[in-house]
Amino acid sequence: MASILLTVKLYTTRQGRVLTDTAYFNLSIIKEENKREYTYRIPLRVKPDQEYLAEVKILDRVRLQVIQAFLSFNTLSPFNRYSFRALGHFAKNEVFNPVMRINEYVNLVYLRGFIDSLYISYYKPYTDIPYPPSMLLPEKTIDYGPDTIIAIPYSDTLPLMFPREGIYHLTAGRDIPEGFTFCNLGTAFPNMTNPGDMIEPLAYLIQESEIETLRQSERPKLALDEFWIKCGGNIEKARELIRIYYTRVLYANQYFTSYTEGWRSDRGMIYIIYGPPDKVYKSSDGESWGYRKPVLKSSWGSGYRVKEEYLYFNFKKKPNLFTENEYYLSRSETLVTMWEQAVASWKKGIVFRLDNPEEF
Repeated sequence: MASILLTVKLYTTRQGRVLTDTAYFNLSIIKEENKREYTYRIPLRVKPDQEYLAEVKILDRVRLQVIQAFLSFNTLSPFNRYSFRALGHFAKNEVFNPVMRINEYVNLVYLRGFIDSLYISYYKPYTDIPYPPSMLLPEKTIDYGPDTIIAIPYSDTLPLMFPREGIYHLTAGRDIPEGFTFCNLGTAFPNMTNPGDMIEPLAYLIQESEIETLRQSERPKLALDEFWIKCGGNIEKARELIRIYYTRVLYANQYFTSYTEGWRSDRGMIYIIYGPPDKVYKSSDGESWGYRKPVLKSSWGSGYRVKEEYLYFNFKKKPNLFTENEYYLSRSETLVTMWEQAVASWKKGIVFRLDNPEEF
């Protein structure tokens, strides 16, 4: 049995951060077989036309561990994503992950009264990858309109399924931009098991022309294996590189996915190449990741003083029509990134670590 203390502080953010409500719950959770999620509703007082930030802390009384999260939402429109709830069509379970698979059916429930139609805008998949952090260029984002818009009669029990890969933005009216977004990111997502899929994240290590050569190979698995063996020098080292690289891709997909795969995001790029950060600072506006630089020792009299320095990557949260999980790298704040050294290290068969410069 788990013993949890859950506390919530709710702030408005229009004019600074002003506390408007609080809540706390003592929870005793008995684990049920084959159940992985436990859902609890937290009533909070909100007003129309406001922007909010909820600070959530979960204390595990047994392990004495605390998890903190910041959740932003708003009541600016009665038709935005917070006015809808997604439910599994058959089990009626609440669906928190908007990434759908083929033949997975959901219901979309409107919570603010009655609407008579649902407009579904289909956008083709977003497949760009971000610029390297060393390039001071504007962040990439989706910059094209929908391929198709269809209108269907609305019902909160209507089974919805999204058969093609891409982005599906559902709204209550043709001229209403806000709504709820689902994505189909392919049958394998978030995993990387197909050689064709595994070639794509190599874009952080090699040029597009080399990627295209791998794509066009008659035997893509063999071509992929040969790439990693060339990097590692032997089969055993290649296996270790593959394990680490694609474990990071999987992690990026699980935590950084928005309207595209997490590995294609700025955070995914940094995580894959540099690894897990040594320090993470989170706020309502973004995240800051710190990577420890080589330790500097300086002598003073008969003793030594150790100085720790960090390379920081700062990610800013960006408002987006489709998602609350889009962050962009503030490149101007990190002028020295060691990106070229990191890529060269991987291509030499060495997993890059900033605090082990002698390895590359």
